[in-house]
Amino acid sequence: MLENPRSPRVRAVAKLTKRSARQETGLFLLEGPQAAREALAYRPETLVELYATPTAMERHVDVRDAAKAAGVSVQFTTEAVLDAMADTVTPQGIVAVARQSPTSVRDVFAASPRLVAICEEVRDPGNLGTIIRAADAAGADAVILTGRTVDPYNPKVVRATTGSLFHLAVAVGVDLASTVERAHAAGLRVIAADVGGDDFLASRHLLADPTAWLFGNEARGLDEDALSHADVSLRLPIYGSAESLNLATAASVCLYESAFAQRAAS
Repeated sequence: MLENPRSPRVRAVAKLTKRSARQETGLFLLEGPQAAREALAYRPETLVELYATPTAMERHVDVRDAAKAAGVSVQFTTEAVLDAMADTVTPQGIVAVARQSPTSVRDVFAASPRLVAICEEVRDPGNLGTIIRAADAAGADAVILTGRTVDPYNPKVVRATTGSLFHLAVAVGVDLASTVERAHAAGLRVIAADVGGDDFLASRHLLADPTAWLFGNEARGLDEDALSHADVSLRLPIYGSAESLNLATAASVCLYESAFAQRAAS
């Protein structure tokens, strides 16, 4: 059992909360039983280490059994060690280390996707994680992150995805112009979500076609250069007195509207 919170092994895991360590090692941190459960169910080959308190393994028998079936050994630790490893205050007794496994943009579009989310300069980890989760829930094929978007392996992003990071393709560090070019070549229409765009309701007929939604920065939205790459820009209506919608909320609406339209047309 690991008992020393200041041991080199514990410190190495804790360093994964920092982007520099993640870039250097190609690893990232998972916290809590839900993240471990989804990784074991969908991408067990990416798991490198799994740490847990004995109490947590007794409480989450399904995680223990899934780890055994996947051939992933569990290293028992004290609560103090788990606390030292984790980014959260309460990691719920389970922490894991996994390999980063982004999908290439080429492979995303080679798979003939019908619904994709492109995130251009999305900086808030909670927003990005929620967009990935919403894309997964709406049945999107992939989420593509431009180089100016927050690291998807940031612990806050990983937690906000609630496991969806393991369910669909996520491409990282790509150029917006080349991404749009590949989207067009694959037969997708690129639609920008923008407050200065055309009326959403008048253009809903477009959503039945293969679509790549383009979402921008939380504070500034999409700049003119980014908007120039889109085939059309649409704005969601505000019926009440709210100043605007949160980015992740707006993205969720857009992705679900596309999902509804595509399924109605099929």
